[in-house]
Amino acid sequence: MTDTRNGYVTADGARIHYQVVGSGPTLFVSQSGEGDADRTVDLVGRLADRFTVVTYDRRGLSRSIPADPAVPVSLRRHADDAAAVLREVADGPVLMLGLSLGAAVGLHLLSAYPGIVQKLIAHEPIAVRFLDPAEERVAREKLAGVVAVHRESGWRAAAAQVAAVLGINPREQDTEPGITQFPFTDQRAANFEFFLRNDLDAALTDSLSLADVARGAPVIPAVGATSPSDGFDYLSALALAEHLDVAPVRFPGGHNGNLTHPRAFGEKVAELLK
Repeated sequence: MTDTRNGYVTADGARIHYQVVGSGPTLFVSQSGEGDADRTVDLVGRLADRFTVVTYDRRGLSRSIPADPAVPVSLRRHADDAAAVLREVADGPVLMLGLSLGAAVGLHLLSAYPGIVQKLIAHEPIAVRFLDPAEERVAREKLAGVVAVHRESGWRAAAAQVAAVLGINPREQDTEPGITQFPFTDQRAANFEFFLRNDLDAALTDSLSLADVARGAPVIPAVGATSPSDGFDYLSALALAEHLDVAPVRFPGGHNGNLTHPRAFGEKVAELLK
């Protein structure tokens, strides 16, 4: 893999950190959960020979520090930050892979910045308003439970609750050999704190609905092959696919297949975006 170029762009008082590596069409990766620009290093390594891959730290994570950390950050604000990065690194419309919360950011980008994204793979977006009323109620109850666990027992217990809600069992999940391990360093703990304190609430209060997604939007809804079929994120992708009248694409692994199966996941991305 070629050398990585690091940079910053200023957006509404914050310096947003980004990384660029590889060559070819620009592929912007918007991460899930507490993931920063480094979180999908294995996946990026499988794509940099075919794409110029751009990753970034969402506002509030790692090197992207807001001027006032106490000010809530909406998913629309995250999309504005992503647009600022793309204006800095790309000369035209980009390809995009959005993962979970990052998929919701990608859908906001399409809505707020027409023409900036050429095609978006939306992998299990956290978009509770895409669900029917009964499913949405269950999703909100589960996510509110995560918030309660965080408040009462701290980020470690809440992180385990997040994994359970998403159908992830870190101790028993299938993985490709040789994947990078991400221990809970102080920085990752701080990122989890921000995700639980800000981004989870931002997802719960987000106004994005299927009506905000144009019927002909260049979106590929995607689900994990081993994700629970009753998971709210899985169901959100199915609702998006039905809205767009397309079949959802199954990706290797579960909700976090980009981390557990980076080689196969990367090949699927390349196949869809070639």
